[in-house]
Amino acid sequence: MSGVDDQLAQARAELDRVDPARADELRRAGAVFVDIRPLTNRAAEGEIPGAVPVERIHLEWRLDPHGDHRIPGFTEDTTVVVLCNEGYASSFAARDLKRVGLPHATDLIGGFRAWQAAGLPVQEGGTPAIP
Repeated sequence: MSGVDDQLAQARAELDRVDPARADELRRAGAVFVDIRPLTNRAAEGEIPGAVPVERIHLEWRLDPHGDHRIPGFTEDTTVVVLCNEGYASSFAARDLKRVGLPHATDLIGGFRAWQAAGLPVQEGGTPAIP
């Protein structure tokens, strides 16, 4: 049995993680950003314009490209960038999305806070998550 740090390292080994600058390039090229932060964080700190808020407990069901409960428009070819506060939970989430059929899923190194610190676009938060 391994601890959370080992599990995190294993999850990240499956990803081609992106820093804020590369994530912004992907966003401008049409990648879908998925914000798994709780509503309280999104409301307090803001959101990335165009990011789709999906609570972690619904993530696989909403993004399974072949699932009955998926968000319209996702296919196995969709590039998805998952973000959380600082880039830890998002690594596990992106790994899990790869396992349900999104091979181009990754996560944002440093999360929303790194994005904001890099001076990239942020808007007022509080968008309700997709149920």
